[in-house]
Amino acid sequence: MSEQPEPCPDPGLYGPDSVTWRVHADPSMALAGLRALLLQAVHPLAMSGVIQHSDFRADPWGRLFRTADYVGVTTYGTTQEAHRAGARVRGVHRRLGGIEPESGVAYRVDDPDLLRWVHCVEVESFLSTAVRCGLRVSPADRDRYYAEQTVGAALVGLDPATVPASAAQMGAYLRDMRPQLRVTQAARETVTFLLWPPMPTKVQLGTPARAAWVALASAAFAMLPRWARRLYRLPGLPTTDVAATAAGLAFRSGLLIAPESLRHGPHLKSGRARMGLL
Repeated sequence: MSEQPEPCPDPGLYGPDSVTWRVHADPSMALAGLRALLLQAVHPLAMSGVIQHSDFRADPWGRLFRTADYVGVTTYGTTQEAHRAGARVRGVHRRLGGIEPESGVAYRVDDPDLLRWVHCVEVESFLSTAVRCGLRVSPADRDRYYAEQTVGAALVGLDPATVPASAAQMGAYLRDMRPQLRVTQAARETVTFLLWPPMPTKVQLGTPARAAWVALASAAFAMLPRWARRLYRLPGLPTTDVAATAAGLAFRSGLLIAPESLRHGPHLKSGRARMGLL
């Protein structure tokens, strides 16, 4: 009786040869995640959804970790794990809606226009931040990354055909969205909260965590597009592109010194093990 060949491991939605695996494994992702939150907040309805339907204020670290966990699972997990994660998100979004207080406009969290905004600012932040921090990604691979991310957009309920699939399309989308964007009072409060989040007294006084976080968040703010920085009108923060790029390069270079075993998260490690890449 001949032996049955071992089944090929499931590469997940993207696989180890994808640009997505490379970008999402970069140390710049921490900086990119903050940039994405800051950019997401200039859409009044998206900001209202965060304030009204998340525990961001009560548990900011928990929300950041849960977001990172979702990105990790959908990037490096199996196809089934990614689809399960997407189904959970769709199930939550389906039940939520509200009214943006300053304009009185009603919204639903699962509105495709809102989902598209959140998706686009997230993936654009991941890629642009990695590039500015020093990751070499060719123009062709930048287009490939956005094309790959249309698969991730489908997980939250978007039609992939309606999502930017190249750098040019992403740039056009962000330009088209600008007339709808403004900084509400909730957005200003959220930015202040992100720049100066609550920390235990022992951590603040006994460690450099506060100074390190302020430096990280300020660099994330400086990496926003110029038009977004102007919307916030926050004096005292680094706002030049040169300063942002220098801070990003220093941040990434510092993390690259650490061994991969410390830099890489559990989802990447699990995905590499599954694919026999350890």
